[in-house]
Amino acid sequence: MPGIHIRTFALTTAAVLAAVALPTATATATPTTTVATTAYDDTYYQDAEGKTGTALKGALHTIISDQTKLSYDAVWDALKSTDQDPANSSNVILLYSGTSRAKSANGGDSGDWNREHVWAKSHGDFGTATGPGTDLHHLRPEDVTVNSIRGNKDFDAGGSAVANGGGSLTDSDSFEPRDAVKGDVARMILYMAVRYEGDDSFADLEPNDSVDNGSAPNIGKLSVLKKWSDEDPPDSFEQNRNEVIYDTYQHNRNPFIDHPEWVESIW
Repeated sequence: MPGIHIRTFALTTAAVLAAVALPTATATATPTTTVATTAYDDTYYQDAEGKTGTALKGALHTIISDQTKLSYDAVWDALKSTDQDPANSSNVILLYSGTSRAKSANGGDSGDWNREHVWAKSHGDFGTATGPGTDLHHLRPEDVTVNSIRGNKDFDAGGSAVANGGGSLTDSDSFEPRDAVKGDVARMILYMAVRYEGDDSFADLEPNDSVDNGSAPNIGKLSVLKKWSDEDPPDSFEQNRNEVIYDTYQHNRNPFIDHPEWVESIW
């Protein structure tokens, strides 16, 4: 998509970092102005403009399906860039815990961070296959133990505190992330539902209003995810992450970070 970069990418990743104060590991998300939305509306999103409902979802699916795919091994290094701690370039911010941890501490042992599939990879049985299994728009660094506690649970409100989970809660069939990333989680889930529609050998991923979805290509609860997206608008960390993925790695965007109002328009 060279044409898009030349015409619209007036804000480079460096410029975004310079222009927007990124949150620290313990900061709560605060509403901010969407980065460069107008410029992307005129080019990247031009085929979605004026559409609503299923027409909008279809247009966005076509737009964001044009992407560069990564291998699962390549995800390690990509996350060290997309989720870099703005206060310490040697660290990444863990999604649920909200803590800052050394980039070099990636792995599978206690105390390490690993690759969390926010859309649990068993929900649709795509595993770590190149495509949904390696899509950076829903892969985030997380503490190995906290990641294991989340497992493949659906998202819903309530439960008991997760040890070292930054305020996250869990019960037998659901997981509630800390307040500062509730909207992030919702927008990642809804991105996956638009990107993977069953036309590329993978399952048609769709949110529903259930928990305990198991291996079905569904995840819930949609009503809760919509509430979280509304209550926790995109912050500067999330916006910058979208820029890095677009500019450096996959060259596609999460439209719900650029246009949170599209959540309600589609669902």
